Amino acid sequence: RALLAKWNESLFENLPDPLVLLDPERRVVKFNQNALAVFGRDITGRDLSVVLRNPNVLESADAVLAGAQARDGAFDLPVPVPRSFQFRIERLGPSPASDAVAVLALNDLTTVKRMEQMRADFVANASHELRTPLATLLGFIETLRGPARDDAEARDKFLGIMHDQGTRMARLVNDLLSLSRIELNEHTPPAENVDLGRIVQAGADALMPLAAPRKMELRVVVDEAARHVIGQVDELAQLAQNLMDNAVKYGRDGTAVEITLKPATGLPASAGPALRAGPAVVLSVRDHGDGIGKEHLPRLTERFYRVDTARSRTLGGTGLGLAIVKHIVNRHRGALLVESTLGQGSTFSVYLRAAKAQAGGVASPLAVSIGGGSL
Repeated sequence: RALLAKWNESLFENLPDPLVLLDPERRVVKFNQNALAVFGRDITGRDLSVVLRNPNVLESADAVLAGAQARDGAFDLPVPVPRSFQFRIERLGPSPASDAVAVLALNDLTTVKRMEQMRADFVANASHELRTPLATLLGFIETLRGPARDDAEARDKFLGIMHDQGTRMARLVNDLLSLSRIELNEHTPPAENVDLGRIVQAGADALMPLAAPRKMELRVVVDEAARHVIGQVDELAQLAQNLMDNAVKYGRDGTAVEITLKPATGLPASAGPALRAGPAVVLSVRDHGDGIGKEHLPRLTERFYRVDTARSRTLGGTGLGLAIVKHIVNRHRGALLVESTLGQGSTFSVYLRAAKAQAGGVASPLAVSIGGGSL
């Protein structure tokens, strides 16, 4: 009997849902660890009205304690952070070992509701972003079918604009699909050994046609000791490409974009347990552009957030690039640090878990200059 009681106690404490046992007077007899996490303090002996002041919860508790069937409903806790819960109150059978006659079970719906809100905002934002280029396309098509039907000069000009707008919509759709795929797998961290050094060098090479006309230089320095990371090849390629592409777009003509991959000697405050558990590397991409105001830094990775909307759209930005970077970093259990000084430029640093180097590596940095110098 003692073993059974101990087993029941352990089961109660370790159930994933917060549970609160009530006596006939609506006072708290017992609660489990997950309930302690919700309320943040010892609530033993307190009336339920002191613990939860929601009228729906209290009315349901009174009804069940008076003999009614189980009741359920929902309520919100506004502090310390807004949270949403579903609750159910049921009567318990008599027990000589406890004064409890009812149990209040909670189910945290906060994450689900936030995801629903995020999805609604996402659809609204995406619809807005597609509406503008689509309206432009339809307007020019109407013009070409009417007043500009026989105007060769106008037709060539309009077709160029239409091509740009169609390309922009294609980029937006591709970024939306990429973001959805990354979010779908975000809860499962990758475990491959990836040569990030090769990815970075290939990405810089691909940006050469964009940098050369502006006399920009891509300076890549890869420390062989930091070349290999734990990750997923395609996602890390997209991450590196987005960061370098932004640096080239927003850097000044005739300046350099400095890309370094090296062992991390320290970690940002946002680093999680997985990153702190072992050696890490840091990929930094620095531009010499106008910089970003401090008020913008916390929102840079939000979907469709732009510091300069007009300039971003002129340069072909979708407003999703850094959101994709953030979710890739999250999936890799890494950390993203953004540092910027107005008038001097910005540095985006991504911290990732290091992997063991493949045999045959050379323990010295490799420097590659693209665009303004020799390879």
